[in-house]
Amino acid sequence: MEESKSLGEQPIPKLLSRFALPCVLGLLIGALYNIVDQIFIGNSSLGYLGNAATGISFPVICIANAFAWCVGDGAAAYLSICAGRQDSESAHKCVGTGLTTTFVISLVLACVGLVFCRPLMALFGASEATLDLACDYFRIIALFFPAYLMMNVMNGIIRADGSPSYAMITLCSGAVLNLILDPICIFVLDWGIQGAAIATVVGQTVSFLVCLWYFRRPKSFRLTKHSFGINGAMLKNLVVLGGSTFIIQISVVVMTLLSNIMLAKYGGLSVYGSDIPISVFSIQTKIYTIVSNIAVGIALGGQPILGYNYGAQKMDRVKQTYILILVSSLSVGLVATLVFEFAPQLVIGIFGKQNALYMDFAVKSFRIFLSMCMASCFIKISSIFFQSIGKAVHAMVASVIRDMLCFVTFTVTLCTLLERKEAGAGIYGILLAAPLSDLVAGIVITILTIAFFKGLRPATEQTNPVAIRATHPGVVVTIARQHGTCGKQIGELVAKKLDIPFYYKELTALVAQESGMAAEFITEDYDDASEVLHEIYLSTHVVRQGIIAQEQVLQKIADAGACVVVGRAANHVLRSYPNVVRVFIHAPEEVRIRNIQAMYGDDAASARQQMHRSDESRAAYYRNTSGNAWNAMDQYDLCLDASIGKEAAANLIVDYVKEKTGIQSK
Repeated sequence: MEESKSLGEQPIPKLLSRFALPCVLGLLIGALYNIVDQIFIGNSSLGYLGNAATGISFPVICIANAFAWCVGDGAAAYLSICAGRQDSESAHKCVGTGLTTTFVISLVLACVGLVFCRPLMALFGASEATLDLACDYFRIIALFFPAYLMMNVMNGIIRADGSPSYAMITLCSGAVLNLILDPICIFVLDWGIQGAAIATVVGQTVSFLVCLWYFRRPKSFRLTKHSFGINGAMLKNLVVLGGSTFIIQISVVVMTLLSNIMLAKYGGLSVYGSDIPISVFSIQTKIYTIVSNIAVGIALGGQPILGYNYGAQKMDRVKQTYILILVSSLSVGLVATLVFEFAPQLVIGIFGKQNALYMDFAVKSFRIFLSMCMASCFIKISSIFFQSIGKAVHAMVASVIRDMLCFVTFTVTLCTLLERKEAGAGIYGILLAAPLSDLVAGIVITILTIAFFKGLRPATEQTNPVAIRATHPGVVVTIARQHGTCGKQIGELVAKKLDIPFYYKELTALVAQESGMAAEFITEDYDDASEVLHEIYLSTHVVRQGIIAQEQVLQKIADAGACVVVGRAANHVLRSYPNVVRVFIHAPEEVRIRNIQAMYGDDAASARQQMHRSDESRAAYYRNTSGNAWNAMDQYDLCLDASIGKEAAANLIVDYVKEKTGIQSK
């Protein structure tokens, strides 16, 4: 916890530069893979047709990446959680499940890509002139999907294992090799577009092998043959934790697929034809990726700083970090915009000399499509900012509004309207759709951001500090309960009868004191959201941080001696302790509804809704924390029906504890 507390004390510029630099460099190296091929292809005899062919395969590769990064980012996030709570058993299962799942997915995607190569390339915009080139390139890439996707997943796990420098070396080794092999394969060996693909997959395979070498001696886990089975509950955790990455990648696919289809359709109706616009968009996308990766890298570097300080309610530091990220990212966007507006030929020329028609469209495209580059950077960092502080709905809106909603709507509408107005003008609808989408999404997110900062509350002081009460060695009773079973009151009765400490709300105060986090970020249940949004909420950085702090305090409580703990997945957290009695309290729905009505004064319908929502919340928390189902009875030593009454239920628990441990009740 002391290391985390430094995030709330050290100067923000120093912290941000320390965390952001590796993120930016890693993302830029990744972008290099995508751009190097196109530079050499564009300067070869293949020209813009070759670049169009590689651009056509790009969204299919993005789909493959979406699956890999979803599992990989989920595994990396879960590994960080395991490291925080020193859970080596779950750590190796998490890594093994992630690797095995990715390998299976990569084999399936490789087979689909190889078998359906031509229809896929045609679907994504290949013309008669580019179809064979696109297939020649993509077949080689698809054949090596296992190495490529496994490398991406392993790289994320290596970073999460505390070795970011090694993770960067893995990417650098492949990128540098790709850079060396491209001119050899394309020009010296005269292998054309297949040479570019071969150079790429050789680089990816080398990166994969360097990653594989690391797994001989990782820091926080050890893999055995038993690690590699696919654990269903664990896999669900990984998918939830990596879900936002999947959504972002799929939004890129949707945007690219729509662009290619519309470029092929309306480009074919214009003087440019279909191949020139697709080729230009291919290089334009890769160039913009460099810009956006810098902004995203800065924001990702700020994630732990934002998460900790928001959790600790150090709002001045949250604002300072956000402003620094915002100014840095907008500065990157401003420089890029100036280049795209006033010197686009310099960027376009890197990809080879092309004919006048090509240059005419390319210059227009860069100047119009990328004119709102600053707003686009703002949108990307906003998604990361909101995710860092646990605002799942805000993060979701920022992730999808630009690409999935605005761009799709504006592209279809503007292309249709402009083509009706003037034959051949529909192609400009795609160019105008991007800045309009950036503008609208930027306005929406600005409103969300202003509202968020206006709603920030000052930190509340803990007036009655609590302490872990040392007691005699003995039983630790953990109680999980359905909502409406009076589980808290039953737990208090058990503690009183056994004359041992009781922890419920006291646990929240202890975690706040130990971790420096504010109480509301430890106990916030997010009950008003759907189960999906609850899962996303639990995956955010600040909430994961709170979960880890809470588990560490639970372990300290158990180390201090006998006690009763209600809720917070205590039965899972303390599962390795030999003196734990794990209790689950349930009751028929009609009994629980009556109890809720009596406690809160709700009508029957409201009580039922509250009961189901609260149970979903507890189930999601438990699943996210443990990887298991909350109400799976085999996880507990004693499951009892609370309809027998609070006193009877407490007596039953005490009798069970006495029978199992031999201690005497008071």
